[in-house]
Amino acid sequence: MTDINFSTAPPAPDSQASEAHAPNPGSADLRWDIIELLFFAYRDFVGDADHELEVFGFGRAHHRVLHFVYRYPGLKVADLLDVLRITKQSLGRVLKQLLDEDYIVQKAGNNDRRQRLLFATAKGEALVAKLAGLQTDRLNRALRDIGPDGADTVRQFLRAMIDRDDPDKVLETIFGAGTAKAKE
Repeated sequence: MTDINFSTAPPAPDSQASEAHAPNPGSADLRWDIIELLFFAYRDFVGDADHELEVFGFGRAHHRVLHFVYRYPGLKVADLLDVLRITKQSLGRVLKQLLDEDYIVQKAGNNDRRQRLLFATAKGEALVAKLAGLQTDRLNRALRDIGPDGADTVRQFLRAMIDRDDPDKVLETIFGAGTAKAKE
């Protein structure tokens, strides 16, 4: 993800450049404050892990795969594709690298040998724990002053941000039949 760095001041309000980027008349109702806070919060939240992942030659896709495989042992590849909303091709390279470097193992399903079930290895678990520790530290700093009620409000807000048609589908995919419960 590329960040925008302003090396010079933005153009003066009366310049033609600013006219081309002027907000629409109804934009006063837009939530620029929260939109930008979400951009910057996400940048910094994943940035902590990004720096650690670089050491291993991994990126955010590796992190997401490792996270869900660790949290839901025995997760089916098909369910992982649904949760991440990516194609097999997109997952293929990342999963192959994680398998080849012994962060994840793949096993056939007990009832259906065609199923590919994914499990984190000890090496994968250690990396996920390190990344989650970095992110937990950031979350704890942010939540420190708002208390338990505030943390519940943050959870409700984030849950509400998930597409209305998808929250139950995502949770069913994660907690559905045949998939182990999340590690706590």
